[in-house]
Amino acid sequence: MSNTYTQIHIHAVFAVQNRMSLITKLWEERLYQYITGIIQHKGHKLLAINGMPDHVHVLFGMRPSQSLSDLMKEIKGDSSRWINVNRFVNGKFSWQEGFGGFSYSKSQVSAVADYIEKQEEHHKTKTFIAEYRKILTDFGIDYDEQYIFKPIE
Repeated sequence: MSNTYTQIHIHAVFAVQNRMSLITKLWEERLYQYITGIIQHKGHKLLAINGMPDHVHVLFGMRPSQSLSDLMKEIKGDSSRWINVNRFVNGKFSWQEGFGGFSYSKSQVSAVADYIEKQEEHHKTKTFIAEYRKILTDFGIDYDEQYIFKPIE
C-alpha cells in the first residue's frame, strides 16, 4: 500500500477454552515464538507478548492491510493446530471464542508492554476475569456478561 501511513498499536487478549491452565513453561516460549511468527509473516510488528497458563496478551503495531478479526482468527487457529500437532496437551487444545482488542497511542505503548511483560507478578493480586473487566470498563466498552471469557466451571 504505497502512500499509506499509519500508527496503530493493538493490545489483544485471548484465553484458553474454558480458561483451563494448559499453557506450561515447557512450551510457553515456543508458543510465543510461533505467534510472533504469524504476526510478522502478516507484516505486523510484535512489541510484546506474554501471558499466563490460561491466557495470552499480545501488543503489536498493526498494518492496515488486514483486519484485526482476520489476524486474530489466524493467530488462534494456526497456534491451536500447532499445539495439537506437537501434542503439548492431552486431548484437543482450543482457544475460547472471541478476543479483546484495544488500541493505544504511541505514548502509551511502553506502559502497556511493561504491563504485558509483568503478567505473572500482576496476577498474584488480580484474577484474569477481574483484569479483563477492568480493561473493558477503562475503555468504556459495554459488554454482556454471558460473552465474557468463561471461567472454569
